[in-house]
Amino acid sequence: QLQASGGGSVQAGGSLRLSCTASGRSTNVMAWFRQAPGKEREFVAAVSGDAHTSYSDSVKGRYTISRDNAKNTMYLQMNSLKPEDTAVYYCAARGPSITVIQRTWRSYAYWGQGTLVTVSS
Repeated sequence: QLQASGGGSVQAGGSLRLSCTASGRSTNVMAWFRQAPGKEREFVAAVSGDAHTSYSDSVKGRYTISRDNAKNTMYLQMNSLKPEDTAVYYCAARGPSITVIQRTWRSYAYWGQGTLVTVSS
């Protein structure tokens, strides 16, 4: 089970930090995806168990993904937020034996409930 938290409302240029805690299972590759109204779910960032990371071009340089393996928790620090970052953010995990980061949402078997991020101009 994945539990996401940390969403909220912020003005453009502000920051938010999302968290995602996995319970009941070990994890390797974890990722954040987001879905804006009327749009498809899109990849945001991912981190492997050995801390390799991958970012979408739209958030690179503004977002930082990290994890605390001892707490089985992943974080997404979001800075310089823009109105176009507004979306429901979902955390996801691949199977525990899979170590390769993928950017397609269908590659992820486990999903959190989503947390809403709203950025106003």
